[in-house]
Amino acid sequence: MSTCATASRDLAEPLAGTAATARTWLLIEQPGPWGRKALTQSRLDPDLGQALDAAASAHGGRVALIRRPGRHAESAGAALHRVFLARTVPGDSWIRTTTLRGDGLGALRELDFAALDAAPPDARSAPRNTALPGPGWEPYEGDPLALVCTNGRRDRCCAVLGRPLAAELVASGGADVWEITHIGGHRFAPTLLVLPHGYAYGRLTATAVKGVVDAARDGLVLTDGCRGRSAWDRPGQTADLAVRERTGEAAAHTLTVSAVRQEPARHGREERRWQVTVTHVDGRRWSVALSERSGGPPLPASCGAAPAAPVRMDVVRFQELPTPHPA
Repeated sequence: MSTCATASRDLAEPLAGTAATARTWLLIEQPGPWGRKALTQSRLDPDLGQALDAAASAHGGRVALIRRPGRHAESAGAALHRVFLARTVPGDSWIRTTTLRGDGLGALRELDFAALDAAPPDARSAPRNTALPGPGWEPYEGDPLALVCTNGRRDRCCAVLGRPLAAELVASGGADVWEITHIGGHRFAPTLLVLPHGYAYGRLTATAVKGVVDAARDGLVLTDGCRGRSAWDRPGQTADLAVRERTGEAAAHTLTVSAVRQEPARHGREERRWQVTVTHVDGRRWSVALSERSGGPPLPASCGAAPAAPVRMDVVRFQELPTPHPA
C-alpha cells in the first residue's frame, strides 16, 4: 500500500524549506493516547490545550505534547509532567524546563509569549522573568532534545516510521529523546526536531540521525536531510540552508536571516520570487534569490489526503555581498 512518505520519497520531493515555523516551542509531557488534534484530544485538559495553542500561535510559537518512547507511553497518566520552553532564534536560543503536577499545568496559561518573542536585550539572553509563570524554571543543560513525530492518529507514516527511529535514538544515546505529537510534514517521515537550535529533519535513517544529534551536541548543523530552522519562514529556511551548503558553515549560531523580501508579481509569471539576505556573525552577507512554484506530479500532503502539486522553493541566484565597513 502506497503512503504519503513513500510517494514523496519516490519523487524526491525537496526537503529544504519545509520545517514548521516556530520561534518558541512549548512542550508538555502528556503520556497516554493522543488524538489527531492532540492538544484537545488527549488526557490534557482540552480548554488548556486550546488556550495555550492560541496564545503561542499569536506570537510565533507552537505547543506540542511529548512522551517518552516505549510501551510505557500508553500508561493511564502521570502525576508529574516535564515541561520544556525553547527559543530557536540565533543569539536567543535556549531551553528552560520545569516539572508540574497534573493539577498545576494550568499555571502555563500565565506564560507571556509576547514578552518571550520580544527582541532580546543582548545575545544569548535568558527569558525575561516576567514571561515565566512562577518559580521552578531552570536552564536545561542536558543533551540536545531529540523530538520524533509519532502521532499515528494524525498520520500513520509518523507512527510506522517514527517509533522505530525514536527507539534507535534511545538505544544509541547522546540525546534526550521524546515522542512528539506534531512538527509538520507527515510525508517526510520519519521527522525529527532538534532543540535548542530548532533544525528539523526528514527521511532519516538510524545512522543519519545519530550524526545529527552528535553534531547538535557540539553546536553544529548537518544539512543532509535538513528541512530548515523553525525560527525562519519557508524562504528563510531555504536561504539559510543554501548558505550552509555553499560555504560549509556548520555552527548553528553563526547565521541569521536578516531580510526577506517578496518581489512584486509580474504579468505572465506564475511563480513567486523572493530575495533573502543571510548574515554571518563575522559580518559576511549573502543574497539568495528564490523561486517558489507549484509543479511536478501530484502528491498527498498526508495519507488519505487528495494529491496536489507540491510547492517547491528553488535557488535561482546566490551571491556574496560586500562586507559593510564600520562607520
